[in-house]
Amino acid sequence: MRSSSRRSSRSRAAPSTAARSGTRTTAGSLRRTRRRSRNPRSRPTRPTSGRCFPLASIPAVSGQYVAYTFYRVDPEWRRLPVEERAAGKDAFAEVVEDWAGRIDSLRTYTCTGVRPDCDFFLWKITQRYEDLGELAAALNGTPLAGWAETPYSYLATTKASEYTKARRPRKIVPKGSPYLVVYPFVKVRPWYALPEDQRQRAMDEHMRIGAGFETIHNHTTYSFGIDDQEFMTAFECDEPADFMHLMLTLRESEASRYTERDTPIFVGQLVDIRAALDALDGASSRVEA
Repeated sequence: MRSSSRRSSRSRAAPSTAARSGTRTTAGSLRRTRRRSRNPRSRPTRPTSGRCFPLASIPAVSGQYVAYTFYRVDPEWRRLPVEERAAGKDAFAEVVEDWAGRIDSLRTYTCTGVRPDCDFFLWKITQRYEDLGELAAALNGTPLAGWAETPYSYLATTKASEYTKARRPRKIVPKGSPYLVVYPFVKVRPWYALPEDQRQRAMDEHMRIGAGFETIHNHTTYSFGIDDQEFMTAFECDEPADFMHLMLTLRESEASRYTERDTPIFVGQLVDIRAALDALDGASSRVEA
């Protein structure tokens, strides 16, 4: 009888406990809820300070990678037999010709007879960073690469200019002018500390001067954090002397005061890759005895 009484008292106590709690949830589920609430992963996250921008809300900005690779061939290469030199040039040219159809643009410029530290350079434009390494690896596999060095190499990307109304990166499309002037560019740090309106006025003047030289086409790209320079500046022109007059005029501009470095400067003549390679040993102008 006493055991029966204890069972009935426990059964009467259960409803009263549930009533006091004001819920129909069972005790077991309550314990599971409490255990889950102690897990910090289940708690809603809140920004600690400032404005929070989820990664999904930041639009991806597509652009182009722009690279300039300069080559100098060891003069000892010219002592090789003509047939061996020709085979090496053919292999190198075939790689360049193949890749010209696989990326946005691949152009060759000769510097032979102009600079002692490089013979020719490649202007490469692509949307895939990996293309640059894959092209270089293919060229390194040719016999000529064993005789060549790259004294200079520059990397940049496109982006929208902060001094124009453009909101998207301007796509680099070469005009096909006969000459290309290329150089790395760095501004002094005080430039970036100037008020925005003062920098805008200086750049407006800079762009007005450039617009006066209609045969010169500017292809400025950006290297912040991915190469030693801040900008890569490339200008297509009909005559190198035209570019000299532009730069002389820009020396008087306000923005010119904030230039830290704009060398080395390369002037390249647009040629077919095979013509650039033939200039290395004079094959295109050789006179048979």
